[in-house]
Amino acid sequence: MGTTKSNETYSAVSLSGGKDSSCLLILMIEKGLPIDCVLYADTGMEFPEMEAHIAKLDDFLFRERGLHITTLRHPHGFEWLMFDVPQQQKRAIERRIAMGQPPTGYGWPGMRVRWCTGQLKTHLITKETNRLKKEKNALHHIGIAADEAHRCKDDPHNRYPLVEWGITEAQALQICYDRGYDWGGLYEKFHRVSCWCCPLQSLADCRVLYRDFPDLWEQLKRWDAMTWRSFKSDYTVLQLEQRFDFEDEWLKAGNRLGTKAFYSALRERLVELDGTEKHTDPRQPV
Repeated sequence: MGTTKSNETYSAVSLSGGKDSSCLLILMIEKGLPIDCVLYADTGMEFPEMEAHIAKLDDFLFRERGLHITTLRHPHGFEWLMFDVPQQQKRAIERRIAMGQPPTGYGWPGMRVRWCTGQLKTHLITKETNRLKKEKNALHHIGIAADEAHRCKDDPHNRYPLVEWGITEAQALQICYDRGYDWGGLYEKFHRVSCWCCPLQSLADCRVLYRDFPDLWEQLKRWDAMTWRSFKSDYTVLQLEQRFDFEDEWLKAGNRLGTKAFYSALRERLVELDGTEKHTDPRQPV
């Protein structure tokens, strides 16, 4: 059902689980386009709702094409990379020890070093698709929407059907909703639906995580206390929690967020709670 004949081109589809790649898979199935494998890199740090979404797509794929999603995983996983991966360079180890930092683990990922995306997602998908391109002359179908066409790479083996069909990000999300895929409401709560523990998520998304996913937040706080680099450059997880609680108090008192008075009072509150002056940028969205 899902496998091409020997004289046909092998067709691989990347699935991140987000709206664009999900829309791509759904439409390729509906349009009767060839699919030989669907590749999904599981970071182990996905929301439970995302895990349920992937399982639902897998059921649909098997029902229509007799295929299951191929799940790729790092051999050790997120926590090992964050806390235990050995550093390779002697100078780096010595520098860490001199700074009072552990000699193992990457710590929280950051904008300049996004080891999580690289080692838990991109490297796994790239390695497998490169193998398929070499061994099977595979075409790699990637879910990039038409309004993000600048992300497309000039590779003769890559295909970007959503761009070809003129489907935007908003349209991709609506197509998924129309087919009954709603991610348990994640896209209604978060601007971006990625790993729940991502330090690069916005303050608004952190606020939702704190208020709506208390179990995940407690895990985030435990990890933050264990590592040498704080969750965000200007906030630890505990300080974010203190900020969000203070926002509720401030609003109940009839005050507005985002003012100079708010940031001044927030700074005083953080100093009062842990005795250390904290940076709170008035320009940062609340």
